[in-house]
Amino acid sequence: MSQRQVLQVFEQYQKARTQFVQTVADLATRPQNIETLQHAGVMSLLRPLLLDAVPTIQQTAALALGRLANYNDDLAEAVVKGDILPQLVYSLAEQNRFYKKAAAFVLRAVAKHSPELAQAVVDCGALDALVISLEEFDPGVKEAAAWALGYIARHNEQLAQAVVDAGVAPLLVLCIQEPEIALKRVAASSLSDIAKHSPELAHTVVETGAIAHLAQMILNPDSKLKRQVFSALGQIAKHSVDLAEMVVEAEIFPAALASLKDPDEYVRKNVTTLIREITKHSPELAQIIVHVGGVAAVIDYLGESKGNVRLPGIMMLGYVAAHSENLAMAVIVSKGVPQLAICLEEEREDHIKAATAWAFGQIGRHTPEHARAVAVANVFPKLLHLYLNTQNSEDLQVKAKKALKSILQKCTYLPALEPLLYEAPSNILKHVICQFSKVLPHDSKARRLFVTSGGLKKVQEIKAEPGSAIQEYIDAINSCYPEEIVRYYSPGYSEALLERIDNYQPV
Repeated sequence: MSQRQVLQVFEQYQKARTQFVQTVADLATRPQNIETLQHAGVMSLLRPLLLDAVPTIQQTAALALGRLANYNDDLAEAVVKGDILPQLVYSLAEQNRFYKKAAAFVLRAVAKHSPELAQAVVDCGALDALVISLEEFDPGVKEAAAWALGYIARHNEQLAQAVVDAGVAPLLVLCIQEPEIALKRVAASSLSDIAKHSPELAHTVVETGAIAHLAQMILNPDSKLKRQVFSALGQIAKHSVDLAEMVVEAEIFPAALASLKDPDEYVRKNVTTLIREITKHSPELAQIIVHVGGVAAVIDYLGESKGNVRLPGIMMLGYVAAHSENLAMAVIVSKGVPQLAICLEEEREDHIKAATAWAFGQIGRHTPEHARAVAVANVFPKLLHLYLNTQNSEDLQVKAKKALKSILQKCTYLPALEPLLYEAPSNILKHVICQFSKVLPHDSKARRLFVTSGGLKKVQEIKAEPGSAIQEYIDAINSCYPEEIVRYYSPGYSEALLERIDNYQPV
């Protein structure tokens, strides 16, 4: 065989390898092909090609493996069991930028599925190799490495701590200062994935100066970047008063409120979540948000949203109102109660309705004035229905009952209480009767109206145990009226009168 023929054989072999890896990489982009490729044993065929002498074959083999591992945890597990990870980690330090991107993609694709698979990536020494890639000149390599590190960190505190211990946080902060938007997005997302687990990890992120750099990007026109920026700030602020104060001190308000009108619903949701995480900690932080117009802005946001994205806004109003009478009044004055009533009416998910019921409880439990604001929005019948409907989740029933009881104990607005006399079960009814027993002795107009509306008659029909709390409240109400009036409205009085007519002998 001549030298030329030998070279032709090698050329054909190279073309065949190239065509094979490119075809597998293309097939792996379509879910319907994955199972066939898996059964054909494609993993074991791709593995030796990672060490191929031709760089493009190496890169395409890594890309194909990444796409397969990305599809499900079984295939990711096959990558781990096939001893492919150590090979990739070794190559990360040695190969060109295209291969590095493909190798980081495989590591990310494996790590994303579960803490166990992410731990396997860590155990093969990937963290050090990825940290070195974060220091590469090429932004695409940095992005791929930052993405893989974020996917490892997101699972749990231990993995996030391992990522931090490798020295990742300061490098991610440098990445968010790079001009490339895609790199900024991924770096901010990875910082968020680290900070979310514990106050200690959030402090580690803060100590690298992350807050100031994130704060500078809140008005960036790129919506996907803003999603990650607000998410990271929220994950930092949620842990403690100190961390929330650091976020507020970065002077992101009132500028951040403009993003509540952003066309991207995830930007709007993440801003609202950030505001919720700040307001929950203390009356002082909640007051800052009220002062910059945050309550009114979130109420507008609730009016323009539907479904799950409403949840952080509903909870934020509840947290603000929970702190003090004045803050609850700020929610009322900003017309928060009618908007929450609309949410309660429109939403179908139990967890959203439960949060709304809880928020009403926080608003109405302070004083009679607060309770009246909730009562006039016709919320009592809705809360009662949510509590009594056995098809609702247990959490929703409990929250509706608690909210109703806490508001009723302050409510002196009788027109809203009276319908409950006819519908409420005894454990709610006693709170309603109690409120009547407090108001009627001091209000002659209300006493007259209570008779003409049928309220007094209804109270006489209630069967209460002698000596019980509800019986004491009924006695207190009855003592507000002449004895003959009480007798007149008592059950059986008309029959007693008729009997007296029957027995009466005219002179």
